[in-house]
Amino acid sequence: MISVWIEKRRREAEKDLGGDEEKIIERVRKELGDRLSLDYLITGSWSLKASQEAANLLAPLGRSFVNVAVDSRQASSGKFDNIPPEDTWKLTPPRSKGGKVAAFVYYCDNETVDGVEFPHFPNCLEQSPQDPSDEIPVVADMSSNFLSRRVDVSKHAVIFGGAQKNIGITDVTLVIVRKDILSTQPQPSFLHAVGVWSPPTILSWPVVAKNNSLYNTMPIFSIWIAGEVMRGLLEAHKTHQLAGQEQLANSKAEQIYDVLDRHPDVYQPVASRSVRSRMNICFRVRGGDAVQEKTFLENAEEQLLQGLKGHRSVGGIRISNYNAVDVSKIKRLTAFLEDFASRSKPLEVLKGH
Repeated sequence: MISVWIEKRRREAEKDLGGDEEKIIERVRKELGDRLSLDYLITGSWSLKASQEAANLLAPLGRSFVNVAVDSRQASSGKFDNIPPEDTWKLTPPRSKGGKVAAFVYYCDNETVDGVEFPHFPNCLEQSPQDPSDEIPVVADMSSNFLSRRVDVSKHAVIFGGAQKNIGITDVTLVIVRKDILSTQPQPSFLHAVGVWSPPTILSWPVVAKNNSLYNTMPIFSIWIAGEVMRGLLEAHKTHQLAGQEQLANSKAEQIYDVLDRHPDVYQPVASRSVRSRMNICFRVRGGDAVQEKTFLENAEEQLLQGLKGHRSVGGIRISNYNAVDVSKIKRLTAFLEDFASRSKPLEVLKGH
């Protein structure tokens, strides 16, 4: 996406300066240093890692290009449990208002570690600028909730995601790229001239697209699995397609949260109600009591309810409610949650108070 930003600046400079390559390079290099910005919406562990990686990659250029438009920890006592109101976000001002020029704005649609999901496409990223140069391309990581609800692809420049949640198994990455992005790429020699490295050919989207995703040998079995998953969804939901899967995903999540909310003294969901993830339901047992959570996990294992331990970086309990988890398993899980809540004793009793 930085290459796209550079190519747009190159074309503008070429229009103003004619064919003077040396002056074009000089101007774009200066704009790169003065005006480039990358907007990040940090709402959980993965978006935080993405922003840190961007800062590391661009560090050799001599300054920080990452603009953290929002960091939800700042409004939640250091925790990723909410998404602040959009009117508090500090996106890079558009070019027409004298701001730096954002190459993109990035967000992670669903944060698996923290159980936070955007309930809808951010309203402030809806764009129809009078000046096309004011457009900020939107890049979304949908690794963990892709195929779980309908998405307006036209609002994004790029959507990407790993296959291992809802699409298939590991070693496949899905990337949806707007066509104009593919045709707005500078020559590698120009990138080098302005001080930016070019991506390896195997990671060049135009090259991959031109070769119908067959530039390199593909992991055939993994792609076959992804195809079978998508065929299965179409067969299951017929003409409803993603709307049908969205309804099912919402229903499964609601069944789990309903049980948790019926026993607030036993279960405490981590994320605020308005941004609760449908895919990763994170909660604490008895306020995060280590003994109670250990007992919960052991009892769950006895019922063959596995993989419920929270991510190692945050602890707690995490239920993965991906598309492959069918309704019968959700019923088993909710029955266990009800049973455990009925048997769980208050902390005061456990501690002998």
